[in-house]
Amino acid sequence: MKLVVLEDSKYEDLYPLTYMRPSFELRCGATSLLEKISHATGGDAAACFVRDWLAPAYKEHTGMAVNDLGQLEGDVLFVNGRLLMDGKVDLAGLGPDQALMSAGTLVAANVRAATLASVKADSIDATLAALTGKLAAQEADATLIDFPWLLIRHNAEMLEKDFDRLYADRAGVHGEMHEQSCILGDTGRVYIAPSAKIHPMVVLDATEGSIVIEEETKVFPHTRVEGPHYSGPTCQLVGGKIREACSFGPVCRVGGEVECAIIHGYSNKYHDGFLGHSYVCEWVNLGAMTTNSDLKNDYTSVSVYLRGELTDTGEQFLGSMIGDHTKTSIGTILNTGSMIGMMSNLVFSGELMPKTVPSFCWILNGRPTRGSGLKAMLETVRRSMGRRNVVMTDADEALIRHVNTMLKPELRAAIRKAFKR
Repeated sequence: MKLVVLEDSKYEDLYPLTYMRPSFELRCGATSLLEKISHATGGDAAACFVRDWLAPAYKEHTGMAVNDLGQLEGDVLFVNGRLLMDGKVDLAGLGPDQALMSAGTLVAANVRAATLASVKADSIDATLAALTGKLAAQEADATLIDFPWLLIRHNAEMLEKDFDRLYADRAGVHGEMHEQSCILGDTGRVYIAPSAKIHPMVVLDATEGSIVIEEETKVFPHTRVEGPHYSGPTCQLVGGKIREACSFGPVCRVGGEVECAIIHGYSNKYHDGFLGHSYVCEWVNLGAMTTNSDLKNDYTSVSVYLRGELTDTGEQFLGSMIGDHTKTSIGTILNTGSMIGMMSNLVFSGELMPKTVPSFCWILNGRPTRGSGLKAMLETVRRSMGRRNVVMTDADEALIRHVNTMLKPELRAAIRKAFKR
């Protein structure tokens, strides 16, 4: 059976995290949603369907068959890429021509070759629509990632499930751990990769959850790591309090105080400052003493701006959602429930940053501006990626330019609104 993963239209509710990636490439626990789906079905996805404007860059970086209708042959298992494999849904147990639904949304469908051939149309949406009446559908108690904060809510749980799935049978200290460092709790819930290095004066506290330190990662002196925790390949933990439910990497440098946070690859929070209950995309740099609030003083639930409307998340703790390639200056202060777009530059001026920050802008004196312009921003991207020996390809640049064009009205509106104030 061929696994085909679908990105549905809900990707817009996952902005700013999904400007540069499909929804199924978001991380929760030690791995992405796609990796979890692939493991649950016993093999890598044969194909995927995503937004047209995202397809060229994603295909280039993954080598997958993307938006290829020719892949819709034989027996196919369609899976919604927002599905979180938390044990509620058994994809392997789905029978032929059966579908799982959740409040009107397709979760998964096991479609026989003959059924698929009888409805195959000139688009994936038309094909799926034609399948509706031909499948035996049942309601599923599935966890779909509808909004960004759900990734943070489920991160601790998925860190433990990923440990059981990927590391439990090879737990132990396989790398270099200095005799003046220690593990608290069950050493059977700790995995330190062969090329990882734990310096002296490090505490790995596994009393409340598992800890994974992956290949080529270094944990420097005066670092305390609380489980559940995952540090991906080639990370550096450079001192401070790494509290529970954090996922980093690959290739991140993290210090200061961090709690319940997901930091995607190639991003840095090197210096002191607090980051809590937040999701940070790729190539982000948080300047020294950048700090976010993740709890309101009145202890009520946190609201965020979603599609321009203030939306109650139902979360008591929620920090910042930060898009790709965004930078903050020294001393930046981020409000509770901040939504920060991609490729922006936040410059501290003595006050809280706006609760929502458009993409491709500079925040100066608390107000959005057009900053240095797209040409200069792209050059900054090339330099920052080059420092990690990664090349920005033509497809990457085309994707950034498309998102910039798409979001120009949003930035113009924010600037006009700020000017009127």
